[in-house]
Amino acid sequence: MPTTPNYMRSRYFMPLFSLFMGALVLTAFAIGGDVKNGLFAIPLFGVIAAVFFFARKNETVQGLGGPGRDERWAMIDLSATAATGAVLIAVIIGCWLVEIAKGHDGSPYGQLGAVAGVAYILAVAILRKRG
Repeated sequence: MPTTPNYMRSRYFMPLFSLFMGALVLTAFAIGGDVKNGLFAIPLFGVIAAVFFFARKNETVQGLGGPGRDERWAMIDLSATAATGAVLIAVIIGCWLVEIAKGHDGSPYGQLGAVAGVAYILAVAILRKRG
């Protein structure tokens, strides 16, 4: 049984999504008045789109977002997401401590840490009821 929605299993989804993200980054830079740096997003995300489109036979590229994901890839994705979250939370806590040590109020790291903590508690509560 597939673990991803049908539209996401299309070989065109990730390349198109990558190009969309490039346009979104360019737009954000343009709104901020920095079109020059925003223009670097187009070739960068274009390369990412090309990798997803042309290297689709590569198992790692397929697992990152191409068609053919199965339960094994769902578990790899879940583990990778958990590891990424743990690293990000450790970095946020570290940055918060550095800001506090500098005599600052710890913003925005305190707020990000609080959001992460609340999200974790809610996820545990919701998943416990579902399981």
